[in-house]
Amino acid sequence: MSTYLLIDGNALIHRAFHAIPEFKTSNGIPTNAVFGFASMIHKAIYDLRPTHVIVCFDSKGPTFRDKLFSEYRTQRPEIKQELKDQFPLIKEFMLASGIKYIEKTGLEADDLIGILATRIENRDQKCLILSGDKDLMQLVSNKTNMMTPQIGFNKSKLYDASEVRKKMGVKPEQIPLLKALAGDQADNYKGVTGIGPKTAVNLILEFDTLENIYKQINKIKSQKIKQALIDCKDNAFLSERLATIITSNGIKFNLDTAKFAGYNEKLKDFFKNLEIRSLETRFFPKLPEPKKEKKESEKPNQINLF
Repeated sequence: MSTYLLIDGNALIHRAFHAIPEFKTSNGIPTNAVFGFASMIHKAIYDLRPTHVIVCFDSKGPTFRDKLFSEYRTQRPEIKQELKDQFPLIKEFMLASGIKYIEKTGLEADDLIGILATRIENRDQKCLILSGDKDLMQLVSNKTNMMTPQIGFNKSKLYDASEVRKKMGVKPEQIPLLKALAGDQADNYKGVTGIGPKTAVNLILEFDTLENIYKQINKIKSQKIKQALIDCKDNAFLSERLATIITSNGIKFNLDTAKFAGYNEKLKDFFKNLEIRSLETRFFPKLPEPKKEKKESEKPNQINLF
């Protein structure tokens, strides 16, 4: 059975940039995000030994979510120039390494991962998602697991369906419903005003779906929660749609082209040019030299031992 590793490129880039202190080349080019991004990918490949690797990136420009909700992600701070300068370098790393990557206009990395994960499942193959984004936990199933990325020697957390339920309080496929009720501060949609994660989980455990909540709204004992749901009904359904990752789309991508058999030798020059030789050593470790056989004259003489 093949193992496909799907990597949330943008999530790794941001995590690397904020986790690693700033350092630059002798020419002043910042490289901390490149270093951390490459390190996390290498650690995942080394630990998981996937047969195929695909990195997914957000596309430039608006997505369908921006069209549905004009305030989507508008509160996010401006990306620092030191990070912006490293995005082209990370694309150079991808090309030099030989690892396949994908980005499509109008789609976020989450959606690309959702589409590809579904195709992999339909092939009856194993899928692993590398990301720290909890939204992607909705894709976890009996064929797809998710792993959080780590820098250094920290141990990664692997999530199957049972671990997602422990973490989030709901089944993986109910995470969009959780966001529909409790909102998502990071993406700037509020869900239902006055309902937090704990109340949202209780409602989900009782009613299972957003449709059932509204069909059986009179069963809700709290008048305050009931009124909040009534007042925010349109917002709740919009939030659920915003939180739902796309899993079917006609994008052209041949999964077989992502087969990973080792890093391209061009990567050595990339590391040298950016003066991060420690990664060259890590990615291309030197094999130990074979032991030399002793010559006949060097072998101990049994007679001389006495």
